[in-house]
Amino acid sequence: KGGDAGADIVSAIDITLAPGERALVPTGISIALPDGYVALVHPRSGLAIKHGVTMVNSPGNVDAGYRGELKVILINHDPRESVSFKRGDRVAQLVIQQVERAEFIEVQDLPGSGRGTDGFGSTGRA
Repeated sequence: KGGDAGADIVSAIDITLAPGERALVPTGISIALPDGYVALVHPRSGLAIKHGVTMVNSPGNVDAGYRGELKVILINHDPRESVSFKRGDRVAQLVIQQVERAEFIEVQDLPGSGRGTDGFGSTGRA
């Protein structure tokens, strides 16, 4: 739809995921990105809230040099209910972004910062 960042990705097969089951789901599409771009495969929020289905690796990176079929690793986190997808059902979304290339330099020490080494929930504390 107009203004949406993500393009729908659909399943190329009929598949059922039992509670706790994960599967590699083919999409039937391949893309060719120009150098300097990446396609990010994101889970669908509607599947997460309605069925407990998400992606195991999120987001999935599709590098510019990759030419194979896009496949999505889905997992059913619902503890009781299976979830079924038919061919053509939306299972993920694809966002294309330009990437910055970094030059990594090995150093002995890093410059200081206000946050330092605090992590895992440390931001936003008074």
